[in-house]
Amino acid sequence: MKDLSPDDRPREKLWRHGAAALGDNELIALLLGSGSRRTTALAVANELLRSAGGLHGLARSTCTDLARVVGVGAAKAAQLLAALELGRRTLVRAPAARVCLGTPRAAAEFLLPRFGARAIEQFGVVLLDSRHRVIRTTLVAAGTLNSTIVEPREVFREAMLARAAAIVAFHNHPSGDPIPSPEDAALTRRLAAAGALIGIDLIDHIVLGDARYFSFREIGQL
Repeated sequence: MKDLSPDDRPREKLWRHGAAALGDNELIALLLGSGSRRTTALAVANELLRSAGGLHGLARSTCTDLARVVGVGAAKAAQLLAALELGRRTLVRAPAARVCLGTPRAAAEFLLPRFGARAIEQFGVVLLDSRHRVIRTTLVAAGTLNSTIVEPREVFREAMLARAAAIVAFHNHPSGDPIPSPEDAALTRRLAAAGALIGIDLIDHIVLGDARYFSFREIGQL
């Protein structure tokens, strides 16, 4: 594929325009990675499609079928079938339902087993979509036994990267007592103000003890 202009090479084309812009043969050529000493990956991809009768025929092929094409071999045949199987599984397997954190109790039940009994204080955020379903959970800072340093810009950078609509902030108290400190309350106000400014809701700040929690939302401070 070195003979192609940079604009026509599958890898560069994918980066510029996305995978949907590539033809079947170009996608297969990217999976192959290279051709043989006598031909290019794109030429091998074309031959694979021709011998299989198109993409649907390729999906019904075996490793032995694919390895008959010059330039493929056992390793590349396995790569192709693995990619085809992954594509098939995305169609036949329903995605797992995402957890919804619609209430303080739901958020606490989600977080306590994961972060409630830690020897070192950790601060993190649960990133949520517009329906308050979990996108992912990420730790932002870890401190000493009784303190941690958190900047709102670090919290909301994670939220913006994930395109989150809302967040639940959380941190644990290694003492096991979830009652918040004045500093915890001040941080909650700062996070709420920053979220309102950039359009990402802070729906709660949960303080985790060993088996208990404190919610700023439950007491009406959010």
